[in-house]
Amino acid sequence: MPEMHFHIRWPDGRREACYSPSLVIKEHLTVGQAYPLAEFVARSRTALVIASDRVAARYGFPCSLAMSQLARIEAGAGSQAPDGDVLVERFEG
Repeated sequence: MPEMHFHIRWPDGRREACYSPSLVIKEHLTVGQAYPLAEFVARSRTALVIASDRVAARYGFPCSLAMSQLARIEAGAGSQAPDGDVLVERFEG
């Protein structure tokens, strides 16, 4: 499966490279778009669960890296201002 990274900037200005085991993330996030924090988390959750499910369908087990990335996004969101926006800076891979 084609994996990729999506680079974001949190509301506090911190940058992070995030992992997806599938290109499906491109269907849920757009480069250059800033999303309200809750929407970014929801879109990421949807895409990463789909990606993990695709891995499971192909290999017989879910993608632990996708679920770990989702957990990092959810934890990171918890330390941000709830009314902030997350900017998707670029896709890589």
